[in-house]
Amino acid sequence: MEIETKIDRRIIRTKEAINKAFLELFSEKELEQITINDIADRANVNRGTIYLHYIDKYDLLDKCIEEHLRRLITFCSRNELNQEITPLVSDLKPVFDYFGTNYLFFSAMLNNQRTSVFRERLQHFVSVNLKEKLDRQDLQPEIDNELNAQFMASAFVGILEWWIRNKMPHTPEYMAEQVRKLYEKNEVFPMG
Repeated sequence: MEIETKIDRRIIRTKEAINKAFLELFSEKELEQITINDIADRANVNRGTIYLHYIDKYDLLDKCIEEHLRRLITFCSRNELNQEITPLVSDLKPVFDYFGTNYLFFSAMLNNQRTSVFRERLQHFVSVNLKEKLDRQDLQPEIDNELNAQFMASAFVGILEWWIRNKMPHTPEYMAEQVRKLYEKNEVFPMG
């Protein structure tokens, strides 16, 4: 068992080094300009080590996106479980916290023109989450829940994108409060 734990830790450290190197390079240049050699050199690993874990740089990009979306889902779910029934947008601060903590990843994803797939996945995640919350409100809304969720998700992802692209000029607390006020002022979610 002890040997397996050491191997697992080494694999985890290696993958983290590869991911970090990839994200650093991705924030510096376009995906097409990044080579496996660049990643290997930056991560201080052999090219073969990268191919042991990933098919190519596109697979690495996809796995990075999947991992962060999975973590974001887990992070938000854990936060939701710690609270009683919460207002629809009360859990915005943890999302801003997560984005701030993982600035390198989100900056690389949102500043690179080739990663619209990330923005689409993020928006889908947010809209599905919002629709579930709207559906649980058990109200007869004037606005269709699906359309409301899409609208709110687009606005929220746009604000997150602005915050990251502008190097987080405000604290997560401030951003969460401002978004909450925007939603309240524009009455895009049921008050409850």
